[in-house]
Amino acid sequence: LLYERHGEPAAVVKLKDLEVPKLGDCDVHVKMLAAPINPADINMIQGTYPLLSPLPAVGGNEGVGEVLEVGRSVTALKPGDWVIPANAGLGTWRTRGVFLEEMLLKVPSDIPVLCAATLSVNPCTAFRVLADFESLVPGDSIIQNAANSGVGQAVIQIARASGIKTINVVRDRPDLPKLVERLMALGADHVITEEMLRKPEIKDIFKSIPRPRLALNCVGGKSTTEMLRHLQPKGTMVTYGGMAKQPVMVPVSAFIFRDVRLRGFWMTQWRKDHAQDQESVAVMMDALCQLIRRGQLTAPACTEVPLQDYRAALEASMKPFVSSKQILLL
Repeated sequence: LLYERHGEPAAVVKLKDLEVPKLGDCDVHVKMLAAPINPADINMIQGTYPLLSPLPAVGGNEGVGEVLEVGRSVTALKPGDWVIPANAGLGTWRTRGVFLEEMLLKVPSDIPVLCAATLSVNPCTAFRVLADFESLVPGDSIIQNAANSGVGQAVIQIARASGIKTINVVRDRPDLPKLVERLMALGADHVITEEMLRKPEIKDIFKSIPRPRLALNCVGGKSTTEMLRHLQPKGTMVTYGGMAKQPVMVPVSAFIFRDVRLRGFWMTQWRKDHAQDQESVAVMMDALCQLIRRGQLTAPACTEVPLQDYRAALEASMKPFVSSKQILLL
């Protein structure tokens, strides 16, 4: 799936047949199996993301493929292995591709294909924001907005496996009871709407669990200000997205009297910073794959779409209140 200019995805993305390049000594020929449509993919096509691929570009930053053939100098991969992108910008919305070995990470092929296809962005983001900003211990709590997003669903499950309680904020919607039930089934301790976050009854939650030391924000605007009010003194809020396209507003009193910390996180930057530190990457991937094998981390709610129906998938991925991730089957 190729785009030659930036614009609305359904208008600029086209399905094209291309020749597969010849295999060089350090190259790996990959048959792509499945690739999701993430918000960052859409923003890259629109031209609004901080990282843009040179045009013409193949869409997709995430997915899983099977190695068909390797060049003479390739040592770490062999035919039959499963691989995911090592970094953003690989262009995963294709049936086949030839990539340099260093652009790929091997993943175990005994995990479900949808888990592997959605492994490198959302679960990694969830793992890092839970691990890197506060030293959380079993019994601690966190609060997050957009709890039904891909990252949100992974946060609930990883936190649950570590004994950390989650307060999950979602927007009010027509099928709210169904969404609450689904998040509770994943291991959420509390699911509340943004309206409930503003009501005095919220204090009842803190009778049974401590106030959160960590808040995870991917919305911005009012939602963020409300979450901040419930943070413990010296707590940290990490922003990793801005779906409301509104700034983060912080009352001066939160800084002075409660000394809260505001931090940011971008998985792409983390990968750049750790490009020479393959051990950190391996430890994280191993931990996530272990959780998947134990059934403690599942793929987000997915809708599987054949590649030729890509336009419908692109449109569906941009609708509000959609809790299901579109996955292209390649």
